Amino acid sequence: MNVLNTLFVATQDAYIAQNHETLEVRTDGRASLIVPMHHLSAVACFGRVSVSPHAMFACMARGISVAYFTERGRFLGRVEGQINGNVMVRHLQHRISDDEQRSLVFVRGFVAGKLSNERTMLLRAIRDYSEPEDEIALIQRAADGIGKCLRRAPEARSIDRLRGLEGQAAAWFFEAFPYLIRRDRDAWGFSTRNRRPPMDPANALLSFIYSLVLSDALSAVTGAGLDPNVGFLHVHRPGRPSLALDLMEEFRPVLAERLALALINRGQLRPSDFVRHGGGSYQLRDGARKLVLTEYQERKRYEVLHPVLEQRMPLGYSIHAQARILGRCIRGDAAEYLPFLIR
Repeated sequence: MNVLNTLFVATQDAYIAQNHETLEVRTDGRASLIVPMHHLSAVACFGRVSVSPHAMFACMARGISVAYFTERGRFLGRVEGQINGNVMVRHLQHRISDDEQRSLVFVRGFVAGKLSNERTMLLRAIRDYSEPEDEIALIQRAADGIGKCLRRAPEARSIDRLRGLEGQAAAWFFEAFPYLIRRDRDAWGFSTRNRRPPMDPANALLSFIYSLVLSDALSAVTGAGLDPNVGFLHVHRPGRPSLALDLMEEFRPVLAERLALALINRGQLRPSDFVRHGGGSYQLRDGARKLVLTEYQERKRYEVLHPVLEQRMPLGYSIHAQARILGRCIRGDAAEYLPFLIR
């Protein structure tokens, strides 16, 4: 898949070779894809994907980076030639992060993406569940509250104001969240979002899936040559991957919250799949953790139409595509950061 000048190769045991001025992806000994190298700026290999020495040399000579990820998407390493523009991109990223007005372009995109996707998720729930009416009214009220925050976001003139709107919208969303749980609601114990540690099974599930999304966001921004620790929305702290946290915001409803609710409402997970510790916190049992990992990978394979690129791709690749779009905006090749929106 060629997304924003990046060749993504995730077919296991695939082999990338040079064929004159092209890269040839071979599976089972046959060429499954041929891409001219002058169309590429990067290659991303997931899992057991091999690159021939000649192809690697050709990429380095042409300034095409080759990034390696595990099959689940965790970033492993990156190979690139002597001439490397990434340090300049990171330098620009650092300068923008120090300038609040320039950072606003990115923060508006992150916040608008998250709020829009949360609202869409609530409106889908209203469409799918027509009763009981009092619960539908509460979900609608939350969707309307998030909608007001979303309309105010373009008028915000400071990052703190946008953070405030994001916080208000999160409060609305998690006020409605218990009514999205349709099976054994009382046993799941969700009343509000809590963490560090999570004090009920539903919050423990959300926290675990959020960590998976953050891992993917970290892999995506690192694979795109960006500094994961220098963000725009999240405050900088030692050891905190602020930019990865920024990018994951718009994917929380898409990859985490929808999956958590699906696992609960389909009965794939039950409160008994969590162990309660002495301090009252909850944690997934080993077997349940494996189930969540499997279902998360399946969720990432779900194919969507990327709203910015207008290309069909697995949902798991969309976060990598967004990291590339983010890099283009940092370089000044795009006027504004356009988030990933579900429909």
